[in-house]
Amino acid sequence: MIRTAILVGITMQQADFEYSMAELGNLAEANAIKPVGEITQKLDRKNKATYVGKGKVDEIKGLAEQEDVDVVIFNDELAPSQIRNLEELLEIEVMDRTRLILDIFAERAKTREAQLQVQVARLKYELPRIVGQGEGMDQQSGKGGLKNRGAGETKLEMDRRRIKSQISQLNKELDGLVAERQVQRRQRQKNEIPVVSLVGYTNAGKSTIMNAMVTAHSQTANKQVFEKDMLFATLETSVREIVLPDKKQFLLTDTVGFVSKLPHNLVKAFRSTLEEAAEADLLIHVVDVSHEHFEAMIKTTEETLAELDITDRPLIFVYNKADLATNVVFPRREGDSIYLSAKEDAGLELLIEIIKEQVFNDYKTVTFVIPFNRGDIVSYLNEHADVLETAYENEGTVLQVNAQESDRMKFAEFITDDIQKEG
Repeated sequence: MIRTAILVGITMQQADFEYSMAELGNLAEANAIKPVGEITQKLDRKNKATYVGKGKVDEIKGLAEQEDVDVVIFNDELAPSQIRNLEELLEIEVMDRTRLILDIFAERAKTREAQLQVQVARLKYELPRIVGQGEGMDQQSGKGGLKNRGAGETKLEMDRRRIKSQISQLNKELDGLVAERQVQRRQRQKNEIPVVSLVGYTNAGKSTIMNAMVTAHSQTANKQVFEKDMLFATLETSVREIVLPDKKQFLLTDTVGFVSKLPHNLVKAFRSTLEEAAEADLLIHVVDVSHEHFEAMIKTTEETLAELDITDRPLIFVYNKADLATNVVFPRREGDSIYLSAKEDAGLELLIEIIKEQVFNDYKTVTFVIPFNRGDIVSYLNEHADVLETAYENEGTVLQVNAQESDRMKFAEFITDDIQKEG
């Protein structure tokens, strides 16, 4: 059942305020809530008691009664006291942006790890709000000690301890899942397979790019990730192996999308998942170039990556959805930036080209002479390396190979010359 809502926001001369309010509406719709009205106010600072001024509270109440809405949604995170005051004055449910996003994440989380991360974030959000409810309860008596406390405050302490205990238990289970992920990551590093990670604003097209690359360059094309034109369509980090025609291979990861004013506890909760990006050999920042506020989206993604201490990874920009943009020529490459349309499969080979330049820069072309009794080495190179030429001479099988450094070191005794070209 779709509920209805009024959206409320205050602007302190932010350049992207209108976009932020439009995004709030999209978030509401993603949570099965239909906005039917909007009220905004220009203020120098937020009202500590009610977020907006008293006159605006009366205006909101009047519109809420007129439209018979179910909830009023505010465009910032509200303090516990603000929510309580507003609900008393408006006589209707009040929701802030943070809770709206948390509800969406709770609905979309599918894997156990994502579900645990969302639960932790929700409990951390609820903790101070449960504490805030204690002000109307019986107060503590004059003497110290739990046994001397009022009934309401005793229950408050019990609720607070219960939530902290739940958070602790959930974090322990998360630690176990994180440890498993770290083992998998170390195994990939041991196998020397580069990792390329897609990052960017939610609904920029990361999953579409991954699916297009899986279809074109993976032996597991049926393992596509979920994609849909909606905010936070995917929350889990997906990993797929990409094998190129020249035998070069890398792991492509698709991470959760970002959004402006992403709740701090949610960023912290997803830190372990986003470690895939922190450990990546290359970041691909996917941007919806057709969106009128794509520059603000770039800024939000960069700020979120900085909050996660992911600032030292090589990075390229992919301006996706160029087919929907005005006056954007695609597919084309400009330095470390690419304009493409993953939906139309236009420009993906340019993306492959720049990925190869960035993560396979240890490849060089060398000549091996492999004795005839070492057919195992010939088989290995044919399977795992880019064999450019094959010939047979008295000394053995002669292979001209575009080989990575580890293979050159492994079979160094069979390299016949020092003439090496970068591959």
